[in-house]
Amino acid sequence: MRLVLYQPDIPQNTGALMRLAACLGVPMDVIQPCGFAFDDRRLRRAGMDYLDRLDLVRHLSWQSYLEQRPAGRLVLLTTSATTSYAGFAFAPSDRILVGRESEGVPQAVHDAADVRLRIPMRAGLRSLNVALAAAMVLGEALRQTCGFPEETT
Repeated sequence: MRLVLYQPDIPQNTGALMRLAACLGVPMDVIQPCGFAFDDRRLRRAGMDYLDRLDLVRHLSWQSYLEQRPAGRLVLLTTSATTSYAGFAFAPSDRILVGRESEGVPQAVHDAADVRLRIPMRAGLRSLNVALAAAMVLGEALRQTCGFPEETT
C-alpha cells in the first residue's frame, strides 16, 4: 500500500498526510511541483517530528512518477467516480492517489488510474478535505488488507 499526492497545494494538508503515512507505516509518493516550498514551516509543523520516520519518494513530474512507479493498481480518489470506496476490495499493492486541493487531477491522470473511487456524501456538498478523504480511504484499505502496523506497548 502506498499513498500518492499529486501536486499538493496546501502545506498543512501535506504535512498531516505525511504524519499519517509515517504513523501507519505507509510509504508516500509526492508528485511535484507542489504549490509551496517543500521545506515550508507549515508542512513541518503539521508533520511534527514524525517526518524523519516517513518513507517518502519525491517525483519531479507526473511523467517521472510513471517511469518509477511500483507495481500495483493506481486507485484515484475523485468526486467524479461512480464507485464507492466502501464497497471496493483493496489489495496490499494498491497505490491510493489524491489530487490537488484546488483542481484535483488532470484528465491524463484520470485516464492513467486503474480504479476511480468516491466517498459517499450528502447531496449538494462538493468534497471533503483531501487529508480527511485520504485518511478515510487509507484506513479502510489497511483494514481490509490487514496492513495496520503491529501495536507495541
